[in-house]
Amino acid sequence: MNEIWTEKYRPKTLDEVIGQKAVTARLRGYVKARNMSHLMFSGTPGTGKTTCALALARGLYGDNWRGNFIELNASDDNGIGTVRGKIKEFARTAPVDGAEFKIIFLDEADALTTEAQGALRRTMERYSKICRFILSCNYASKIIDPIQSRCAQFRFRPFTKEDMQEFLERIVASENLDIDDDALEGLIYIARGDMRRAVNGLQAAASIGGRITLDTIYQTAGMANPDAVKEVLTAALGGDFTRARDRMDALMIDYGLSGQDVIRQMHQAFMDLSVDMHTKVKLIDKAGEVEFRIVEGSNERIQLEALLAYLVLSGGKARPDAPSPSYLVRDRRFRPGRREVR
Repeated sequence: MNEIWTEKYRPKTLDEVIGQKAVTARLRGYVKARNMSHLMFSGTPGTGKTTCALALARGLYGDNWRGNFIELNASDDNGIGTVRGKIKEFARTAPVDGAEFKIIFLDEADALTTEAQGALRRTMERYSKICRFILSCNYASKIIDPIQSRCAQFRFRPFTKEDMQEFLERIVASENLDIDDDALEGLIYIARGDMRRAVNGLQAAASIGGRITLDTIYQTAGMANPDAVKEVLTAALGGDFTRARDRMDALMIDYGLSGQDVIRQMHQAFMDLSVDMHTKVKLIDKAGEVEFRIVEGSNERIQLEALLAYLVLSGGKARPDAPSPSYLVRDRRFRPGRREVR
């Protein structure tokens, strides 16, 4: 049977969860005590929040955990009607199989409106004896203070390179995949601590068939090879605008990248350039300005070439005590129509 690998290889128990040792240790304490408070899981996507919630429910209720557990996504229904309807109806019914309480897992709770969060707070208070909540969010600051104060906080960190490699190698062995070592490293680099993204990327690359190479990983992920991006930047900093522009065109065509995709990868590559830190800071600042202009609706082609032109004029030879390019005044951002006063 064909399955999505993120579900097929999702850890079933807290002991199987990779990484997040501080979190799983506290959750195992709840399982041992057969009791828990309201919980709040916060952290970036793909760090194991849903996995830990499901594993906690299995630990508390055993094989019949589904009768006392419901998972809702606040992104689907984020209004007050959801709280007064689905959530309240489940919270007010008694637990089954002799359990002391049920669990409502509310994923992406930070998508709830302020009014919905206010109604949720009252529901959490009223039915706390027979129902406990696990709120999962990317940004805890978007949850109102009255709810935060009622929950035990759990912060999930991005997975380390070692944790991701261990988990991905387990899948590679189970699926009998033929993958290059640098391809696995490239997959970890792309995921940046997001295990779900890494597993999905591996499955997408494996679906093509044959040996999985580094190019296969980048093409299926919709990203350019970092070495190719660095080649564009090096050519521009070396003063060869034409070659830099041609290489950028090739990137966008071969990998199907948008202007924002190119800017994001250039931003990641700036810190790997062999130029001084003062120049790197200026390049990152300029990239942020160009990205903002593209988001606001400017022509991405013109903005990308403007960034390359800036790199050419910077030349990679700037020193902390070197003068700024002629169109910058006292290191302030260039603004159309501003002229330097001589």
